[in-house]
Amino acid sequence: MNILAVITRAFVITPNQAIMFTKADVEKYFIAEKSESLLFIIIGIAAIVTAAIFFVGLKTPFWKGAAIPLFAIALLQITVGYTVYKRSDEQRKDMVYKMDMDPTAITKKEIPRMETVMNNFVVYRWVEIVLLAAGLVLFFMYRNNAAKAFWCGLGVSLALQAAVMLAADYFAEARGRVYLEGIRSMIRA
Repeated sequence: MNILAVITRAFVITPNQAIMFTKADVEKYFIAEKSESLLFIIIGIAAIVTAAIFFVGLKTPFWKGAAIPLFAIALLQITVGYTVYKRSDEQRKDMVYKMDMDPTAITKKEIPRMETVMNNFVVYRWVEIVLLAAGLVLFFMYRNNAAKAFWCGLGVSLALQAAVMLAADYFAEARGRVYLEGIRSMIRA
């Protein structure tokens, strides 16, 4: 089994699971969301440590350039990861409660919330693609120019961080799409 299949299984509810959406599916969605958020926090912390090593320890223009996007995007990864991690358990409990006690709240609150989340993923995807492209352009423009090593390092780091964010959001969006369709099908039933 390849690594993409393993990651997909860990972080995405498969369409076959969404045929009859149950409390267990809601639990799986929020547990996977929480797990991915923890991974995001760990990646962010590792990126900050790496940025500090690049900036303080290696001190060349390339590594100083590489440290900036690593640090800046890592702060975003940690903030978003912590926010999602912190709220996942409460949302999971709230949804399981609503499934039995207040199904109309799912229609009025959870479905619109998830539609907004899904629309935000489109924006995130385009921002990440632009950052990835900008990073690659910087790298390829300055990779053979020692005087512009700072910009080359910045480009490499920006492209790598944008790729990590793009991959993480790919799995989160896929999981969210299945979850949204599952709660819609549950309401229709």
